[in-house]
Amino acid sequence: MASAIPTAMERPHFIGIGGAGMSGIAKILAQRGAEVAGSDAKESATAEALRALGATVHIGHAAEHLADDATCVVVSSAIRADNPELARAAELSVPVVHRSDALASLMGGLRAIAVAGTHGKTTTTSMLAVALTELGLDPSYAIGGDLEGPGTNARHGEGDIFVAEADESDRSFQKYDPEVAIVLNVELDHHANYASMDEIYDSFETFVGKVVPGGTLVIAADQPGAVELTRRVRDLSSLKVVTYGESETADVRVHKVTPRGLTSEVTVLLNGKFLTFTVSVPGRHYAHNAVAALAAGVALGIPAHNLASALGKYTGVKRRLQLKGEANGVQVIDSYAHHPTEMTADLEAMRGASDSRLLVVFQPHLFSRTQELGKEMGQALALADLSVVLDIYPAREDPVPGVTSALIIDAAKAAGATVTAVHDKSTVPDVVAGMAAPGDLVLTMGAGDVTDLGPAILARLSN
Repeated sequence: MASAIPTAMERPHFIGIGGAGMSGIAKILAQRGAEVAGSDAKESATAEALRALGATVHIGHAAEHLADDATCVVVSSAIRADNPELARAAELSVPVVHRSDALASLMGGLRAIAVAGTHGKTTTTSMLAVALTELGLDPSYAIGGDLEGPGTNARHGEGDIFVAEADESDRSFQKYDPEVAIVLNVELDHHANYASMDEIYDSFETFVGKVVPGGTLVIAADQPGAVELTRRVRDLSSLKVVTYGESETADVRVHKVTPRGLTSEVTVLLNGKFLTFTVSVPGRHYAHNAVAALAAGVALGIPAHNLASALGKYTGVKRRLQLKGEANGVQVIDSYAHHPTEMTADLEAMRGASDSRLLVVFQPHLFSRTQELGKEMGQALALADLSVVLDIYPAREDPVPGVTSALIIDAAKAAGATVTAVHDKSTVPDVVAGMAAPGDLVLTMGAGDVTDLGPAILARLSN
């Protein structure tokens, strides 16, 4: 087992240390004994959680934040070339390490499970982390979201398994050498980095090709993109392929998914035997994520019935259909969904879990994604009774002329949706309070700062 600190990581400096992926790596290094430092644009609970582990976290980016004795600077693809700390690293000849390389170094010598593809990486990775921990296997893990409170997105464990969310958006998942790779689906997304589906398939083929000899690919049997990838990699002689899903040809067949309010009962056919277990989150999409996790654990040699029971301990992850609270008979739930497939899955899950009227507050994420998929986003919103659509959250992108939320709103109306455009985010609580009635569900949806609106909406409803 390898859990030592790589030499280059003894005194790392993270630019953007508060980010979901970066903070997880920083936490594991701190738990292994590294002298971790870094900076972030704003104060956060994640920054405080890292400080509690002994890390030095600066707020704001400045050249003087980088210590002269730093052994490396860790960056993600979101860090711009003109960052002052990056410039200072060049002056000091401090090596710059991409986040994916840092994570790959932490996995060295361990039995890695890498979870990739659209959609549900964070959920599937979290399910595995919870189940393996419940079974006493003490895994290490790095997840793109918090399981509970701030800083619960990663952990250094003493066991020999490392579960990692593997990001295909910038091809960084090609850096890993997993024993088990999970591919949930392959779709056209991340338009700033991929020009076509052929580029995406090529990228996934490279990822699958990195699975260690004798390792396993766990991949969906029902999704066209995943089926095509399976066809492309079937001839890799050193790879075992395990498919899962509702298809009659699936190796792990989803026989039945029975909604039980905000939970689901799942029955699978595995190795000729039926196995039934509970998934403590709603919807068929999340049930399939649990089955992918089950198949991956079995590929590592863990008994299926033990895993199935342990998977029932997973109760959700922050921002994945997370209940924020209830006020005046109205429940407010938060969803990270920002791609049409994710949006549809979460809206269908809520429809299946409740007969309540469904109000959605949607914030589009990225100009490039809206330009390519705005029509499909609008069509997904037709599953809601009422929708409020905010302006596009730019994240790392500059505006694109002619690309606005109007692309989504027009498509939603064409699909029969009732949509209200809101350009001032601060007015959303008042708008929602004017729409909502006791018994309704309000779903804040998107990958940007729309998540901050949940408490404000609850406060307004309380008044």
